[in-house]
Amino acid sequence: MDAALVELQSQLERYLSERLQSPATVQNLRSLSGGACQDNYLIDVDIQGGPEAGSHRLVLRTDKGAALLASLSRADEYRVAEAAFDAGVKTPRPYWLETTREAIGRPFYFMQRIGGRATGRYVVKDRELAKVRPQLAADLAANLARLHSITPQNASANLKQSLGEGPAPRGNSIALDACSIMRQSLDGLPDAYPSLELALNWMESRAPGTEQPALVHGDFRTGNFMISPDGLQGIVDWEFAHWGDRHEDISWLCLRDWRFGKNNKEVGGFADRDEFYRAYQQSSGIAVDPERVRFWEIMGNLRWAVGSAQQAERHLSGKDRGIELAAIGRRTGEMEYEILRLIENAESS
Repeated sequence: MDAALVELQSQLERYLSERLQSPATVQNLRSLSGGACQDNYLIDVDIQGGPEAGSHRLVLRTDKGAALLASLSRADEYRVAEAAFDAGVKTPRPYWLETTREAIGRPFYFMQRIGGRATGRYVVKDRELAKVRPQLAADLAANLARLHSITPQNASANLKQSLGEGPAPRGNSIALDACSIMRQSLDGLPDAYPSLELALNWMESRAPGTEQPALVHGDFRTGNFMISPDGLQGIVDWEFAHWGDRHEDISWLCLRDWRFGKNNKEVGGFADRDEFYRAYQQSSGIAVDPERVRFWEIMGNLRWAVGSAQQAERHLSGKDRGIELAAIGRRTGEMEYEILRLIENAESS
Protein backbone atom coordinates (compact mmCIF):
# COMPACT_ATOMS: atom_id res chain seq x y z
CA MET A 1 0.00 0.00 0.00
CA ASP A 2 1.45 3.40 -0.94
CA ALA A 3 1.99 6.17 1.59
CA ALA A 4 -1.15 8.10 0.65
CA LEU A 5 -3.38 5.07 1.23
CA VAL A 6 -1.64 4.29 4.53
CA GLU A 7 -2.34 7.84 5.70
CA LEU A 8 -5.95 7.68 4.53
CA GLN A 9 -6.46 4.39 6.37
CA SER A 10 -5.11 5.90 9.57
CA GLN A 11 -7.29 8.99 9.21
CA LEU A 12 -10.40 6.88 8.69
CA GLU A 13 -9.69 4.69 11.71
CA ARG A 14 -9.39 7.78 13.92
CA TYR A 15 -12.52 9.32 12.45
CA LEU A 16 -14.72 6.23 12.77
CA SER A 17 -13.52 5.41 16.28
CA GLU A 18 -14.40 8.94 17.42
CA ARG A 19 -17.70 9.15 15.58
CA LEU A 20 -18.99 5.73 16.61
CA GLN A 21 -17.51 5.89 20.11
CA SER A 22 -16.08 2.42 19.60
CA PRO A 23 -12.73 1.09 18.32
CA ALA A 24 -12.75 0.81 14.53
CA THR A 25 -10.27 -1.07 12.38
CA VAL A 26 -9.87 -0.30 8.67
CA GLN A 27 -8.39 -2.96 6.38
CA ASN A 28 -7.99 -3.80 2.70
CA LEU A 29 -8.24 -0.19 1.55
CA ARG A 30 -7.69 0.12 -2.17
CA SER A 31 -8.58 2.62 -4.83
CA LEU A 32 -11.22 1.96 -7.46
CA SER A 33 -11.68 3.72 -10.76
CA GLY A 34 -13.77 6.77 -10.02
CA GLY A 35 -15.25 9.40 -12.25
CA ALA A 36 -15.04 13.08 -12.95
CA CYS A 37 -16.98 13.86 -9.77
CA GLN A 38 -15.71 11.43 -7.13
CA ASP A 39 -13.03 9.00 -6.01
CA ASN A 40 -14.02 5.54 -4.77
CA TYR A 41 -12.20 3.11 -2.49
CA LEU A 42 -12.96 -0.43 -1.41
CA ILE A 43 -12.68 -0.72 2.36
CA ASP A 44 -13.36 -3.24 5.13
CA VAL A 45 -14.33 -1.80 8.51
CA ASP A 46 -14.59 -3.71 11.76
CA ILE A 47 -16.55 -2.01 14.57
CA GLN A 48 -16.03 -3.53 18.00
CA GLY A 49 -19.12 -2.25 19.79
CA GLY A 50 -22.28 -0.17 19.66
CA PRO A 51 -25.25 -0.31 17.25
CA GLU A 52 -23.01 -0.79 14.19
CA ALA A 53 -20.83 -3.50 15.75
CA GLY A 54 -19.49 -6.08 13.33
CA SER A 55 -17.65 -6.30 10.04
CA HIS A 56 -18.72 -4.07 7.17
CA ARG A 57 -17.66 -4.40 3.53
CA LEU A 58 -18.00 -0.87 2.20
CA VAL A 59 -17.12 1.62 -0.50
CA LEU A 60 -15.77 5.05 0.43
CA ARG A 61 -16.88 7.90 -1.84
CA THR A 62 -15.13 11.26 -1.69
CA ASP A 63 -15.30 14.53 -3.55
CA LYS A 64 -12.91 15.10 -6.41
CA GLY A 65 -11.55 18.32 -7.83
CA ALA A 66 -13.52 18.25 -11.08
CA ALA A 67 -17.28 18.35 -11.44
CA LEU A 68 -19.65 17.89 -14.34
CA LEU A 69 -22.76 19.81 -15.30
CA ALA A 70 -25.36 19.60 -12.50
CA SER A 71 -23.41 17.05 -10.44
CA LEU A 72 -24.14 16.90 -6.71
CA SER A 73 -21.66 17.16 -3.89
CA ARG A 74 -21.07 14.02 -1.86
CA ALA A 75 -23.24 15.41 0.95
CA ASP A 76 -26.19 16.00 -1.38
CA GLU A 77 -25.62 12.68 -3.11
CA TYR A 78 -25.70 10.94 0.29
CA ARG A 79 -29.08 12.47 1.14
CA VAL A 80 -30.51 11.38 -2.21
CA ALA A 81 -29.18 7.82 -1.76
CA GLU A 82 -30.61 7.77 1.76
CA ALA A 83 -34.04 8.85 0.51
CA ALA A 84 -34.00 6.27 -2.28
CA PHE A 85 -32.93 3.49 0.12
CA ASP A 86 -35.67 4.45 2.58
CA ALA A 87 -38.24 4.39 -0.26
CA GLY A 88 -37.37 0.76 -1.02
CA VAL A 89 -35.19 1.35 -4.06
CA LYS A 90 -32.64 -1.43 -4.42
CA THR A 91 -29.52 0.64 -3.82
CA PRO A 92 -26.57 0.30 -1.44
CA ARG A 93 -27.28 1.60 2.04
CA PRO A 94 -25.32 4.82 2.69
CA TYR A 95 -23.36 5.22 5.95
CA TRP A 96 -21.72 7.99 7.97
CA LEU A 97 -21.76 11.21 5.99
CA GLU A 98 -19.00 13.68 6.80
CA THR A 99 -19.49 17.16 5.33
CA THR A 100 -16.32 18.84 6.63
CA ARG A 101 -12.73 18.53 5.39
CA GLU A 102 -11.29 17.93 8.85
CA ALA A 103 -11.00 14.13 8.74
CA ILE A 104 -9.38 13.43 5.35
CA GLY A 105 -9.25 16.83 3.63
CA ARG A 106 -12.54 16.50 1.73
CA PRO A 107 -16.18 15.47 2.34
CA PHE A 108 -17.03 11.79 2.11
CA TYR A 109 -19.42 9.02 3.02
CA PHE A 110 -19.49 5.24 2.96
CA MET A 111 -21.93 2.90 1.27
CA GLN A 112 -22.67 -0.79 1.43
CA ARG A 113 -20.61 -2.87 -0.98
CA ILE A 114 -22.78 -5.00 -3.25
CA GLY A 115 -22.05 -7.78 -5.71
CA GLY A 116 -22.44 -7.88 -9.45
CA ARG A 117 -20.94 -5.95 -12.33
CA ALA A 118 -22.11 -2.85 -14.16
CA THR A 119 -20.03 -3.05 -17.36
CA GLY A 120 -22.33 -2.40 -20.31
CA ARG A 121 -21.15 -5.23 -22.54
CA TYR A 122 -21.40 -7.68 -19.63
CA VAL A 123 -24.98 -6.63 -18.89
CA VAL A 124 -26.23 -6.84 -22.47
CA LYS A 125 -24.17 -9.73 -23.91
CA ASP A 126 -22.61 -12.05 -21.33
CA ARG A 127 -24.05 -15.56 -21.45
CA GLU A 128 -24.08 -15.98 -17.68
CA LEU A 129 -26.87 -13.38 -17.48
CA ALA A 130 -29.07 -15.15 -20.04
CA LYS A 131 -31.56 -16.36 -17.42
CA VAL A 132 -31.92 -13.07 -15.52
CA ARG A 133 -31.73 -10.61 -18.41
CA PRO A 134 -35.45 -11.05 -19.37
CA GLN A 135 -36.40 -9.97 -15.83
CA LEU A 136 -34.35 -6.77 -15.86
CA ALA A 137 -37.03 -4.59 -17.45
CA ALA A 138 -39.59 -5.41 -14.75
CA ASP A 139 -37.08 -5.10 -11.90
CA LEU A 140 -35.72 -1.76 -13.07
CA ALA A 141 -39.19 -0.39 -13.79
CA ALA A 142 -40.34 -1.33 -10.28
CA ASN A 143 -37.33 0.41 -8.72
CA LEU A 144 -37.78 3.47 -10.90
CA ALA A 145 -41.42 3.68 -9.82
CA ARG A 146 -40.35 3.58 -6.16
CA LEU A 147 -37.85 6.36 -6.81
CA HIS A 148 -40.42 8.49 -8.61
CA SER A 149 -42.83 8.09 -5.70
CA ILE A 150 -40.61 10.62 -3.88
CA THR A 151 -41.91 14.11 -4.63
CA PRO A 152 -41.28 17.62 -3.29
CA GLN A 153 -44.50 17.25 -1.28
CA ASN A 154 -43.48 14.08 0.61
CA ALA A 155 -39.70 14.54 0.69
CA SER A 156 -37.80 14.59 3.96
CA ALA A 157 -36.31 17.77 5.34
CA ASN A 158 -32.83 16.39 4.62
CA LEU A 159 -33.64 15.82 0.96
CA LYS A 160 -35.17 19.27 0.61
CA GLN A 161 -32.01 20.69 2.17
CA SER A 162 -30.05 19.24 -0.75
CA LEU A 163 -32.45 19.58 -3.69
CA GLY A 164 -34.67 22.45 -2.59
CA GLU A 165 -38.42 22.61 -2.16
CA GLY A 166 -39.02 21.63 -5.77
CA PRO A 167 -38.80 23.34 -9.16
CA ALA A 168 -40.66 26.52 -9.99
CA PRO A 169 -40.70 25.89 -13.74
CA ARG A 170 -40.64 28.73 -16.24
CA GLY A 171 -43.94 28.83 -18.11
CA ASN A 172 -45.06 25.79 -16.07
CA SER A 173 -42.53 23.64 -17.89
CA ILE A 174 -39.56 21.78 -16.43
CA ALA A 175 -38.69 21.07 -20.06
CA LEU A 176 -38.37 24.80 -20.83
CA ASP A 177 -36.12 25.21 -17.82
CA ALA A 178 -33.96 22.36 -19.11
CA CYS A 179 -33.78 24.09 -22.50
CA SER A 180 -32.67 27.33 -20.81
CA ILE A 181 -29.87 25.54 -18.96
CA MET A 182 -28.72 23.86 -22.16
CA ARG A 183 -28.79 27.21 -23.97
CA GLN A 184 -26.36 28.61 -21.41
CA SER A 185 -24.13 25.53 -21.65
CA LEU A 186 -24.12 25.59 -25.45
CA ASP A 187 -23.31 29.32 -25.50
CA GLY A 188 -20.37 28.59 -23.19
CA LEU A 189 -18.63 26.27 -25.64
CA PRO A 190 -15.75 27.86 -27.57
CA ASP A 191 -16.84 26.29 -30.88
CA ALA A 192 -20.13 26.49 -32.76
CA TYR A 193 -22.37 23.42 -33.12
CA PRO A 194 -25.12 24.30 -35.63
CA SER A 195 -26.88 20.93 -35.32
CA LEU A 196 -27.16 21.36 -31.54
CA GLU A 197 -28.50 24.88 -31.99
CA LEU A 198 -31.10 23.51 -34.39
CA ALA A 199 -32.08 20.81 -31.91
CA LEU A 200 -32.41 23.28 -29.07
CA ASN A 201 -34.59 25.59 -31.18
CA TRP A 202 -36.78 22.59 -32.04
CA MET A 203 -37.15 21.57 -28.40
CA GLU A 204 -37.91 25.09 -27.18
CA SER A 205 -40.85 25.24 -29.60
CA ARG A 206 -42.19 21.85 -28.45
CA ALA A 207 -41.42 21.73 -24.73
CA PRO A 208 -44.20 19.84 -22.90
CA GLY A 209 -45.89 21.20 -19.80
CA THR A 210 -44.99 19.93 -16.36
CA GLU A 211 -46.54 16.90 -14.76
CA GLN A 212 -46.04 16.22 -11.04
CA PRO A 213 -42.30 16.67 -10.41
CA ALA A 214 -40.56 13.64 -8.94
CA LEU A 215 -37.11 12.64 -7.78
CA VAL A 216 -35.24 11.45 -10.85
CA HIS A 217 -31.92 9.61 -10.86
CA GLY A 218 -30.52 11.72 -13.68
CA ASP A 219 -28.19 9.01 -15.03
CA PHE A 220 -30.42 5.93 -15.04
CA ARG A 221 -28.75 3.70 -17.62
CA THR A 222 -26.93 0.48 -18.31
CA GLY A 223 -23.64 0.91 -16.49
CA ASN A 224 -25.18 2.42 -13.36
CA PHE A 225 -26.82 -0.68 -11.97
CA MET A 226 -25.07 -3.80 -10.73
CA ILE A 227 -26.14 -7.16 -12.19
CA SER A 228 -25.11 -10.72 -11.34
CA PRO A 229 -26.40 -14.15 -12.41
CA ASP A 230 -28.81 -13.77 -9.46
CA GLY A 231 -30.31 -10.63 -10.99
CA LEU A 232 -30.35 -6.93 -10.12
CA GLN A 233 -28.08 -6.21 -7.16
CA GLY A 234 -28.47 -2.45 -6.89
CA ILE A 235 -28.71 0.95 -8.56
CA VAL A 236 -25.71 3.23 -8.02
CA ASP A 237 -24.25 6.67 -8.88
CA TRP A 238 -26.72 9.31 -7.71
CA GLU A 239 -24.64 12.41 -8.43
CA PHE A 240 -27.05 13.78 -11.06
CA ALA A 241 -30.31 13.29 -9.14
CA HIS A 242 -32.76 16.20 -9.10
CA TRP A 243 -36.43 17.13 -9.13
CA GLY A 244 -37.71 16.61 -12.65
CA ASP A 245 -40.00 14.87 -15.11
CA ARG A 246 -40.13 11.09 -14.61
CA HIS A 247 -39.81 10.70 -18.40
CA GLU A 248 -36.22 11.99 -18.12
CA ASP A 249 -35.15 8.72 -16.45
CA ILE A 250 -37.18 6.54 -18.80
CA SER A 251 -35.75 8.26 -21.87
CA TRP A 252 -32.14 8.20 -20.63
CA LEU A 253 -32.26 4.43 -20.32
CA CYS A 254 -33.42 4.32 -23.95
CA LEU A 255 -30.55 6.35 -25.42
CA ARG A 256 -28.73 4.53 -28.21
CA ASP A 257 -25.40 5.17 -26.50
CA TRP A 258 -26.35 2.92 -23.56
CA ARG A 259 -27.27 -0.14 -25.67
CA PHE A 260 -23.65 -1.25 -26.12
CA GLY A 261 -24.15 -2.64 -29.61
CA LYS A 262 -27.56 -4.25 -28.96
CA ASN A 263 -29.47 -1.61 -30.88
CA ASN A 264 -32.45 -3.88 -31.48
CA LYS A 265 -33.14 -3.68 -27.72
CA GLU A 266 -33.89 0.00 -27.29
CA VAL A 267 -34.12 -0.11 -23.49
CA GLY A 268 -30.56 -0.37 -22.25
CA GLY A 269 -29.62 -3.05 -24.78
CA PHE A 270 -31.72 -5.70 -23.02
CA ALA A 271 -35.46 -4.93 -23.45
CA ASP A 272 -38.08 -3.54 -25.83
CA ARG A 273 -39.69 -0.17 -25.19
CA ASP A 274 -43.25 -1.49 -24.99
CA GLU A 275 -42.17 -4.10 -22.47
CA PHE A 276 -40.50 -1.52 -20.25
CA TYR A 277 -43.32 1.01 -20.58
CA ARG A 278 -45.88 -1.60 -19.53
CA ALA A 279 -43.75 -2.70 -16.57
CA TYR A 280 -43.35 0.90 -15.41
CA GLN A 281 -47.08 1.59 -15.67
CA GLN A 282 -47.88 -1.60 -13.76
CA SER A 283 -45.51 -0.65 -10.94
CA SER A 284 -46.28 3.07 -10.76
CA GLY A 285 -49.90 3.25 -11.89
CA ILE A 286 -48.85 6.03 -14.29
CA ALA A 287 -48.88 5.63 -18.06
CA VAL A 288 -45.75 6.44 -20.06
CA ASP A 289 -46.23 9.12 -22.74
CA PRO A 290 -44.10 8.07 -25.77
CA GLU A 291 -43.97 11.61 -27.19
CA ARG A 292 -42.75 12.98 -23.88
CA VAL A 293 -40.12 10.21 -23.81
CA ARG A 294 -38.98 11.24 -27.30
CA PHE A 295 -38.61 14.88 -26.24
CA TRP A 296 -36.46 13.89 -23.27
CA GLU A 297 -34.53 11.41 -25.39
CA ILE A 298 -33.53 14.26 -27.69
CA MET A 299 -32.72 16.35 -24.62
CA GLY A 300 -30.61 13.49 -23.24
CA ASN A 301 -28.58 13.27 -26.43
CA LEU A 302 -28.13 17.04 -26.40
CA ARG A 303 -26.92 16.96 -22.79
CA TRP A 304 -24.49 14.15 -23.61
CA ALA A 305 -23.25 15.97 -26.71
CA VAL A 306 -22.60 19.17 -24.77
CA GLY A 307 -21.07 17.23 -21.89
CA SER A 308 -18.65 15.39 -24.17
CA ALA A 309 -17.67 18.66 -25.83
CA GLN A 310 -17.08 20.21 -22.40
CA GLN A 311 -14.88 17.32 -21.31
CA ALA A 312 -12.86 17.48 -24.51
CA GLU A 313 -12.40 21.21 -23.96
CA ARG A 314 -10.90 20.50 -20.52
CA HIS A 315 -8.14 18.64 -22.37
CA LEU A 316 -7.78 21.00 -25.32
CA SER A 317 -7.57 24.08 -23.11
CA GLY A 318 -4.81 22.50 -21.04
CA LYS A 319 -6.87 22.80 -17.85
CA ASP A 320 -7.02 19.04 -17.24
CA ARG A 321 -5.12 17.07 -19.87
CA GLY A 322 -5.95 13.40 -20.37
CA ILE A 323 -6.36 11.00 -23.27
CA GLU A 324 -9.76 9.87 -21.93
CA LEU A 325 -11.09 13.43 -21.96
CA ALA A 326 -9.72 13.99 -25.46
CA ALA A 327 -11.29 10.76 -26.75
CA ILE A 328 -14.70 11.61 -25.27
CA GLY A 329 -14.86 14.60 -27.59
CA ARG A 330 -15.46 12.38 -30.61
CA ARG A 331 -18.76 11.29 -29.08
CA THR A 332 -20.23 14.72 -29.78
CA GLY A 333 -20.61 13.90 -33.49
CA GLU A 334 -22.35 10.61 -32.67
CA MET A 335 -24.88 12.44 -30.50
CA GLU A 336 -25.45 15.08 -33.18
CA TYR A 337 -26.33 12.35 -35.69
CA GLU A 338 -28.71 10.66 -33.25
CA ILE A 339 -30.42 13.95 -32.37
CA LEU A 340 -31.10 14.71 -36.03
CA ARG A 341 -32.37 11.18 -36.61
CA LEU A 342 -34.83 11.47 -33.70
CA ILE A 343 -36.07 14.87 -34.87
CA GLU A 344 -36.56 13.56 -38.41
CA ASN A 345 -38.60 10.63 -37.04
CA ALA A 346 -40.68 12.99 -34.92
CA GLU A 347 -41.42 15.26 -37.88
CA SER A 348 -42.38 12.35 -40.12
CA SER A 349 -44.65 10.58 -37.62
